[in-house]
Amino acid sequence: MPRRSTGPAGASGRNGTPAATPRWLAGGNPQIAKGEGDAPVQAYIAAMPDWKQAVGRQLDRLITRTVPGVRKAVKWNSPLYGIEGQGWFLSLHCFTAYIKVAFFQGASLAPPPPVGSTTPTTRYLHIHAGETLDEAQLAAWIRQASQLPGERM
Repeated sequence: MPRRSTGPAGASGRNGTPAATPRWLAGGNPQIAKGEGDAPVQAYIAAMPDWKQAVGRQLDRLITRTVPGVRKAVKWNSPLYGIEGQGWFLSLHCFTAYIKVAFFQGASLAPPPPVGSTTPTTRYLHIHAGETLDEAQLAAWIRQASQLPGERM
């Protein structure tokens, strides 16, 4: 069984109590309470297992840098990124072997992310252990996606 991160040392929950170790869902995705803002997204990232935590931090920094003022939330045990009043353009989700980056209007991106979906407009990027992220391509996709109508959830 893979090692599971319980978050940064000294992490605390509400009222300064120690943060609870997250419950794990099928495929290694941490179960994080639904919430709006940066705090629940950071809690999700801190709970990502193994190598995924560093990649999650890298993705969050890249999204935040590429889209100043990006809206963040955790819903359905996945971080969502969007534009206020325009909906969500991207989400992250942990699976056993990879992190799935979902671009909700990914079929409209140039070039489109490589992995198709049962939803015609959605495209995915799967990030596996040891892969080097092409930050320039990711930033281009993030920038494009943030300028398209988002998903209302």
